Amino acid sequence: MNLSFSFIIPVYNRPNEIKELLDSLRLQTYDKTFEVVIVEDGSTISSEEVIGGYVDTLAISYYKKTNSGPGDSRNYGMGKAKGNYFIVLDSDCILPPQYLQEAEKSLKEDFVHCYGGPDAAHESFSDVQKAINYAMTSFLTTGGIRGGKKAVDKFQPRSFNMGISKEAFENVGGYGNIHPGEDPDLTIRIWNKGYGTKLITEAFVYHKRRIDWNKFYIQVNKFGMVRPILNKWHPETKKITYWFPTIFCVGLVISILLAVIGFSIPLFFYATYFLILFVDALFKTRNLKVAFLSLLATAIQFVGYGYGFLKSTLYIQSSNKKPEEIFPKLFFRVN
Repeated sequence: MNLSFSFIIPVYNRPNEIKELLDSLRLQTYDKTFEVVIVEDGSTISSEEVIGGYVDTLAISYYKKTNSGPGDSRNYGMGKAKGNYFIVLDSDCILPPQYLQEAEKSLKEDFVHCYGGPDAAHESFSDVQKAINYAMTSFLTTGGIRGGKKAVDKFQPRSFNMGISKEAFENVGGYGNIHPGEDPDLTIRIWNKGYGTKLITEAFVYHKRRIDWNKFYIQVNKFGMVRPILNKWHPETKKITYWFPTIFCVGLVISILLAVIGFSIPLFFYATYFLILFVDALFKTRNLKVAFLSLLATAIQFVGYGYGFLKSTLYIQSSNKKPEEIFPKLFFRVN
């Protein structure tokens, strides 16, 4: 297959982010022409002026539309794109120079209609960003499902760094209006259509995640809330592993209560886990402060996701309403 790549990038009120991403696209070592499609998703802070500075160095297209969420904006961009293979990125990503070269190499060796790549922490990131990146990507915290070479479950490409062929996009119908959760929903529907997916470890991005602790909690809480919805839509994908954060948190509370009355063995196992986590984070990041912050990031991730997953499961199983009616804030209205 003669590959022609189009980058699809929705942006919402983040002109500085899109500038960093476009700078990294301009530095690609790929020796063929590729397209960049920017979709301004109803922003009140426009990126138009920033994007105008790249029209002479990148084959770039810029579109404005009313706010309808990242999934619909990606669909809009893919509908406008000229390539036959789309690469979807979040605006807070930075690409290493060899990204596109590695993606093409892997696809030519073993073509699939959809791939995903991992995310990494750039040395310029803040300590909090590095700690959150560790919590989101470590095998010890997520089982490697976001791009680890070893994973406890089948890898699901994520739309911060995801490739999809034009054929698969048109056949599957693109992203739905749930957010977050639109990327695993799309991946599952891609599988159901018989298309293969894979992880390309060399096609990684630096994912900045410009969030503080409170925003991180809200994010992972939403991740937990959408998973039971996806389980309802796609019951064949249910896994006991999705319960682990909830079980972990409940077990920790019980262990603390048992320790109060003199039975400390369960709490000892939790302490051992966090010690292993600290040592691993220290080894991976080479930074003592980041290692400590990684423990906080992991705790927030488990509590946020675990509580969201439990709450959503109970609501969905006890109600006859559709998920869109129970949790309207998790769905965008598509115009």
